Amino acid sequence: MNPSAKVLLVEDDASAAQALQEVLGGEGYEVTLATRGDQGLILARDKPHDAVITDLRLPGMDGLELIRQLRRLRPRLPVILMTAHGTTETAIEATKLGAYDYLLKPFEMEELLELTARAIASSRLMNDPVALGEKKTTQKDALIGNSRAMQQVYKEIGRVASTSVPVLIRGETGTGKELVARALYQHSDRSSEPFIAVNCAAIPETLLESELFGHERGAFTGADTKRIGRFEQAHGGTLFLDEIGDMTPGTQVKLLRVLQDKTIQRVGGKEAIPMTARVIAATHRDLETAMAEKQFREDLYYRLNGVTITLPPLRSRSEDIPGLVTHFLQKYSTEMGVPPPSIAPDALTFLQSQRWPGNVRELENIVRQAMLHARGYAITSGTVERLAEEKHAPTPTASQQPMREYIASILDAARRGELDGAHATFFASAERELLTQAMDMAGGNKTKAAQWLGITRLTLREKMASFNLGT
Repeated sequence: MNPSAKVLLVEDDASAAQALQEVLGGEGYEVTLATRGDQGLILARDKPHDAVITDLRLPGMDGLELIRQLRRLRPRLPVILMTAHGTTETAIEATKLGAYDYLLKPFEMEELLELTARAIASSRLMNDPVALGEKKTTQKDALIGNSRAMQQVYKEIGRVASTSVPVLIRGETGTGKELVARALYQHSDRSSEPFIAVNCAAIPETLLESELFGHERGAFTGADTKRIGRFEQAHGGTLFLDEIGDMTPGTQVKLLRVLQDKTIQRVGGKEAIPMTARVIAATHRDLETAMAEKQFREDLYYRLNGVTITLPPLRSRSEDIPGLVTHFLQKYSTEMGVPPPSIAPDALTFLQSQRWPGNVRELENIVRQAMLHARGYAITSGTVERLAEEKHAPTPTASQQPMREYIASILDAARRGELDGAHATFFASAERELLTQAMDMAGGNKTKAAQWLGITRLTLREKMASFNLGT
């Protein structure tokens, strides 16, 4: 089990503090309360925390000064500022001082939980070290392998980490592109500045521009307050744009302008804000084909492609699989609180013979499942062969029918005129099942489920309501 995230809450209003503690505690966070700003500074300085949530007006030291001091003492610790309507400019100033983000009162608890989850995820991306090339490491996250292809990756990381040149990381899904981005950040001279990750494929097209650049109040329907974007959050640090190949042409144009002019404009705004973040982008798509088909801009490609680091697929470096398996056995034995089990030589041979379309991520999932099935005993070839066979079987739908049978049944119903729209019916059924299983696996924790699904907590809540799954 992963330890609970630790949140420091700095709030002097007793009723507000109690409500916030209950909500955050209900999500599984370990909450420490400080009722003064100077007390919060001491706690944040002396004890480890994953995030700080602070009010603006506090006795002893106000929220702005607290942020200023924490920026000096704990530069990687994300701080969320809570402040009243009418003080938006103060909140923007807080961001310039180093705040991760801010919330304007009154706010919905869902907003707080979503922002807290995002801040904690950002904190762990910055603070959890990425080991390079080690078969045995105590680090949870590591790029494992000493094959010739992986040695080249390590050399490229070492060559460009300390520069400000933009980097394009390429590779199939599951090869470890985010780990490379984090390694570049952690070995750079920006490692004490923010590392902000954005999955361009997980954010709806209508929201991506606002997410990246921020927006002014009234810029569009629902823009009730001014918001900063991820570029401003990453001020002086590193912005990681994952799945850049899924960005729409319109947003590509705006990103190109930012990279050319080194300034950003919030949506609906006119102020030119300096862009100081280093940009690292990643994609699993064939960008050359996308450019030929006019789906990706060639000029943006060359702006992003200061240096390219290409991650090899797992099938081309099977000699690294034993080391990867050893790492995953150690990683999950630590999380499960059990000794790492042994694995039979023929089981390793089988794993090395597979194609692994999901690459390292798929191998990791198989090893984790094998550990659960083995229950402390040696992992046999029969176990991994059965799990691999199940992994590539058709995914059952909500009705638990094999996918081929389910599709045939809804198409037949549509043919008979009993169903209006087989396409919509199928995808609604699949999405409902996906949400149901995610919530079951997360034990009802919406924050975890939303993170796994790659959507926001508010989006998850809306989708659950639409399927009458409860909120």
